Amino acid sequence: MTIPLVRIVGRSGSGRTTLLEKLIPALQARGLRVATIKHHAHPEFTIDQPGKDTWRHYEAGAEAVMIVSPVKMAIVRRLVREPSLAELAEQVQDVDIILTEGFNSDSAFPRIEVVRASRSPQPLNAPQEVLAYVSDLPLDGAPCFALDDASGLADFLISRLVTQIQR
Repeated sequence: MTIPLVRIVGRSGSGRTTLLEKLIPALQARGLRVATIKHHAHPEFTIDQPGKDTWRHYEAGAEAVMIVSPVKMAIVRRLVREPSLAELAEQVQDVDIILTEGFNSDSAFPRIEVVRASRSPQPLNAPQEVLAYVSDLPLDGAPCFALDDASGLADFLISRLVTQIQR
């Protein structure tokens, strides 16, 4: 069975990361194991510190660099092309749900849009294109949750995806 994937989208500064920081523990409190995938729009980013060993390995030309500790690991890999969201999701295992930040243009997966009045009162997506909105504005046409209602959103996601979530 495929792991359900939900995209958290919205304008820059709308509160996507803050929502994920609240939604992840709310889902975990309901017994779900959660993974996230973050889209970074800029071609270059660094998860390592310049001058450190793994950074030096990558800068020397390694195609892939993995760093491992007793409690976590990370892989930095050179790409010929940006993988699709479906390809990225295939690499995630042993979780009950995948949440992404970004990936607004990939319509293959359901999305929740964060709309904050101070950024723009107009959603990027029409109500029929989203599972729900999370906003400080009253928005019609789709379920709408308050910015601080991660608990309600977690319950909503479980109710909408219950047939896909393996418990």
